Amino acid sequence: MTMKNKFRESLLLPFWLIAFLWIIQLFQSLSGVDLGMYGVFPRESFGLRGILFSPLIHSGWPHLLSNTPPLFMLSAIVLFFYRRVAIQGFIMIYLLTGVAVWLFARDNAFHIGASGVVYGLVAFVFWNGIFRRNLKSIVLALIVVFYYGSMFMGILPNGEPNISWESHLLGGLVGIFTSFWFKNVIEGDEERATYSWEQEPEQEGEYFLDRDTFDKTKQERQHEKDNDWFSTGTW
Repeated sequence: MTMKNKFRESLLLPFWLIAFLWIIQLFQSLSGVDLGMYGVFPRESFGLRGILFSPLIHSGWPHLLSNTPPLFMLSAIVLFFYRRVAIQGFIMIYLLTGVAVWLFARDNAFHIGASGVVYGLVAFVFWNGIFRRNLKSIVLALIVVFYYGSMFMGILPNGEPNISWESHLLGGLVGIFTSFWFKNVIEGDEERATYSWEQEPEQEGEYFLDRDTFDKTKQERQHEKDNDWFSTGTW
């Protein structure tokens, strides 16, 4: 696959994901239907459906607009640079964030929006730099810190009843776990090249003493000395 095709495919899936989110929000705006009831409601059986649906639902256009750029960019970065684990990693972040919110978030409200997934992707890319420790992953981690470092404040309780800081925190923790889970799945451009000189067999060198000199017993060395032609004076 050429670099151009790889780049195009890395943008295609995030584009369709964002388009789907906008269609859902447009439906809510035009129909007046509130889909918030399909979010995660912690520790209630009816709230389990939110594990699948909550990242697709937003409270309004401002909420969706705040999530659109980071969700698109981070998804594209993961698909382009971590191609071997991108789909599995995204699904893991998507589902485990919902499960964690259902288990641990406050239980007096529905939790909706893709921000938990966004925080999971931020943590995934950043911690890949910690776990993989190659140049590519470290550079990507620094880029994420530069552009999204301010999001750190979003994981702290803020007193805003309409903002699910728990989704942010739990999404970030899930992103760390996902990064650790896939840390040994090496991408093609992360594989270390083996140079020709590393493949050459080790050659025996010349040594001043025999290699087994210190392995011989005292009796063996004395026996060799006694039978040496020079020491016995024979020719």
